[in-house]
Parts: sequence; structure tokens; C-alpha cells
Amino acid sequence: FIDEGFGSLDLDTLDVVIDTLDTLQESGRQVGVISHVPGLAERLGIQVRVEPMAAGLSEVRIVTPR
Repeated sequence: FIDEGFGSLDLDTLDVVIDTLDTLQESGRQVGVISHVPGLAERLGIQVRVEPMAAGLSEVRIVTPR
């Protein structure tokens, strides 16, 4: 897992990191990413989103690319 490791990266470096994650996925590896960087989730493919709800509960959704 990579937990919040992207917020300090410039856009060029972020592109390199995402390309590397894509290469790992293509080779059959899985990497979990926890991030709040805008736009990053849309570039990563399959997502497990945990979103807050009322009363301190959370909703878990699986989002797949179209």
C-alpha cells in the first residue's frame, strides 16, 4: 500500500509514478493506493472507495473503469 504518497509530487513526477503503477499492474501485481490528490483516482483503474456517511458510518463502493 502507498498511503498519501502523492500530494507533494509535481505533475511530471506524478505521471512517472502512475506509469510505474500501470506497469506493475500489467505484470500481475497489485498496489493499494490511499490518496486525496484530485484526479488521481480516475487514472488508477479499479477503485475501492470508502466514503463517509451520517452517524460516523462509511460506505464502501467498488468502482471500475468504463
